[in-house]
Amino acid sequence: MATQSAPIFDTDELVINMGPQHPSTHGVLRLVLKLDGERVVDCDTVMGYVHRGIEKLSENRDWTQIILLTDRMDYVAAATNNLGYCETVEKLLEVEVPRRARYIRTILAELQRIGSHCLWLGTHAMDIGAMTVLLYAFRERELVLDLFEEYCGARLTYNSMRIGGLPLDIPSGWDQKVRAFCDVMETKLPEYEELLTNNRIWLERTRGVGVISGPDATALGLCGPPLRGSGVYRDVRKDEPYAAYDEFDFEVPLGTQGDTYDRYLIRLEEFRQSIRIIRQALDGLPEGPIMGKVPRLLKPKAGETYHAIESPKGELGYFIVSDGRATNPYRLRVRPPSFCNLQGLKPLIVGHLVADVVCLIGTIDIVLGEVDR
Repeated sequence: MATQSAPIFDTDELVINMGPQHPSTHGVLRLVLKLDGERVVDCDTVMGYVHRGIEKLSENRDWTQIILLTDRMDYVAAATNNLGYCETVEKLLEVEVPRRARYIRTILAELQRIGSHCLWLGTHAMDIGAMTVLLYAFRERELVLDLFEEYCGARLTYNSMRIGGLPLDIPSGWDQKVRAFCDVMETKLPEYEELLTNNRIWLERTRGVGVISGPDATALGLCGPPLRGSGVYRDVRKDEPYAAYDEFDFEVPLGTQGDTYDRYLIRLEEFRQSIRIIRQALDGLPEGPIMGKVPRLLKPKAGETYHAIESPKGELGYFIVSDGRATNPYRLRVRPPSFCNLQGLKPLIVGHLVADVVCLIGTIDIVLGEVDR
């Protein structure tokens, strides 16, 4: 009887840690990768390293103080965090926001989308090796930050909205500067495309990488560009309009392949749609007050509500419970798009090479401040 020979090579799978201090991961994220050679066969996503307890802190702050806590979640899109929270409380209070405030909120939200996408494009391209795009994208992002600084005095965490409206009206001449920025941004988008869209290295690193079907993306609870990249039509601005979006005409770009390249193309088109929305809002900007009738002491009646907006990364929702007695929420819970989209990381990574892992983290566009909260 022949004896079975021992294998010549050691074929044990290798388990390695990527993070939690890996410089290429977008924040403090740890991935435990199981490798067969250079191919990933399993991935365990470990988070919680940046947990600051924002939801619990909110239960011990009054309704207005919470606005500046929301800045610290997705800290590269603070204005949309503010907008989502304020609109949820307004829904609970049944407060009507003046039309001018809703228009300005829409302009701020779309400027924020452009700024967030600029940071995403620059860092995502750099992860794959395209350094020039980072310098180009941050050049335009600085212009967005200049506009926010002139409006509210801050460049990162804005505290830019109030329950019932806005803390202040736009400065004199600010609307013309926003128009000028839109003109500049429109001329810069072809530069991004010239560097990447038909670049053969970019195509090899992104086409067919991280493919996820529409049904799978829906089942995983993905939202925003990762969901629309798989061909699923879902945009809160269209499906459940808020601010002044129901008054503007814009398109929702969809992908066909569900790969990293499609998600890139969708965000590139979202730049153009944001510019389109901003111009319409500036053209129709109404006169009038910027604050609705809000009582000095906020004490919503007992009840609960959920409200969502379309942040640059996807559907950002707030669930708030009021007991009707206190000047702070009984319970506050956030549905963060970065956390929900991170659920898709393992299915995206498995089967690909280690070199693709950082590319696939980038295509989701996560901010760990929002994942961990």
